[in-house]
Order: sequence, then structure tokens, then C-alpha cells
Amino acid sequence: MLKIKILGVPLDLGQERRGVDMGPLAVRAAGLNHTLESLGHQVEDGGNIPVRLPEQQHFGDQHAKYLKEIAATSQEVAQRIYEALEAGYFPLVLGGDHSVAIGTQAGVSKFYRDRGQEVGCLWIDAHADMNTPETSPSGNVHGMPFAASLGHGPDSLTRIFDFAPKLRPENCAIIGIRDLDAQERQVVRGSGVTPFTMREIDELGMRIVMERALKIASKGTAGFVVSFDMDVVDPGEAPGVGTPVRGGITFREAHLALEMVADTGKMLAFELVEINPIIDVMNKTAVLGVGFTASALGKRIL
Repeated sequence: MLKIKILGVPLDLGQERRGVDMGPLAVRAAGLNHTLESLGHQVEDGGNIPVRLPEQQHFGDQHAKYLKEIAATSQEVAQRIYEALEAGYFPLVLGGDHSVAIGTQAGVSKFYRDRGQEVGCLWIDAHADMNTPETSPSGNVHGMPFAASLGHGPDSLTRIFDFAPKLRPENCAIIGIRDLDAQERQVVRGSGVTPFTMREIDELGMRIVMERALKIASKGTAGFVVSFDMDVVDPGEAPGVGTPVRGGITFREAHLALEMVADTGKMLAFELVEINPIIDVMNKTAVLGVGFTASALGKRIL
């Protein structure tokens, strides 16, 4: 069983639809801590990192909105993740929009880099999040965190702890993508990251996709981070997300993917992002998120 440190990051500066800052509260209210304890894990809730509100400052550069504030939060997240790993905890991050992943990846990567090891990543998301300020049509940083972790974008995001990249593309897979910006398609194709689109999931099935993705993320690494954006799930089942896109994975496909993650014993950290209670239905999406987190952390049917 694990010693789990929960860290809430109520960040909504990375996108324009308000509400995802309440995601950590919604997930806790859905019974996260009790669920994990019922699996035998030791759970310590580290509370939330303070995050400034959009009303407290101007967005700044329209090509990378709230960049200064997001960078500061990312540095704080990275430090807290690093300290949790040093203390023997498994980090569980609750977003917030997906820009929280910049700090998560940085903290995990730094910890294992100090020990001469690399880390992989499973980016489970309807979107690739591989834009930069130069390619983003919106300037919203929640569309940039995977690129930043791969070393592309502003130094304030890519060089946390003074090194980049945090991830090697050959150890990264994106699962469930179905909504890409025009320029982003070219970026993904040339990135070295392995994408598994919804077409691959439809044609091959989730089991084969996950077998291939887990092999990619595990090869030559200490293990991998799972970054789970709830919008990867079809909005018919998960309506309360920041950027819903029809045609996503099903309830059972999500559980299967995360059950297979748990089977490997190689997950180094888990983050759950983009839950928006304002547009949810009776906290349905947060309840789903708790169930998915439990599957990733060892809950079995038998």
C-alpha cells in the first residue's frame, strides 16, 4: 500500500471558462480521501496551493495569458511534489486546469533526475496540449503544458529547476486525442511522442492501446506519470469538464486503462484535472474522477 500525499491546485488561469478552480473541492467532496483509505492506503491531504484569481491581475501577453502567475504556481507545485517524493509519498495532484501538469512533471522529473533516472508519461486527454505561444490560437496556457514538459515554450515554464526537457518524447504517449489545432497536428507528428487517437482506440481496443503505451512509458525509465484530463471521457458521461469534446472514451475504457496502469506498479504520480463543478450535474464528473483514481491506485473488481 502507498503513502499518498494529496495536493490541490485550484488553478483556472490557463483557460477562459471559469469553474475548474473548484475541481479539488469537488473531488474531495465526492469522497476521494475515504475511498483511497478504504483501499488500504495511508492518505495525507496537503490542502491547496494558493493561486491568484484572474480578477487580481491583467492577463498580460495575449499569446500566453497569465504566464507570470502560472509560472509561479508551477514552481510551487514542482517544489511541493519534489518534497513529497523525498518524504516517501506518492503524489496525487488535483486540478485545476491542465497547466498544473507543468509543475507536476517538473517535480517528478527533478526527483528522479537527481538519482540518474528518466521518467515517462501517459497523457490521457482529448487534447494534445502541445501548443506554444507561437502556435496557440487562443493564448491559453492549458493548451501548452505537454509542450512545456517536452522543453518547448517560454523558459519560465520549461526550465523550472533550471533544466529542460523534463520528459523524453520517446517515453511519452498521448491517449484519447480527438481535438487538435491545425498547427498542433504538425507539432504532434514531428514531436517524437506516440499518439493514440480515438481512431486507434476504436480500431485496436483500449487493451492493445494501453499495452503499447505502457511499454513506451516504461522502457528505460524509473516509471511514469499519469496525467488524466477528465475531458478524455465522453461528455455524455463526464459533462463537467472545461473543454468537452464529443466522441470520447467510455466509462469502462477509462477504468480498464487505469486498472492496467495499476497492474504495472510503475506509476510515479497521478494527476486529475479539468473538472468544472459549475457545469457538472450533481457532481457526477467528480464522482467519476474518484472512481478512476481508485482504479489507478489498485481498486479491483475481484
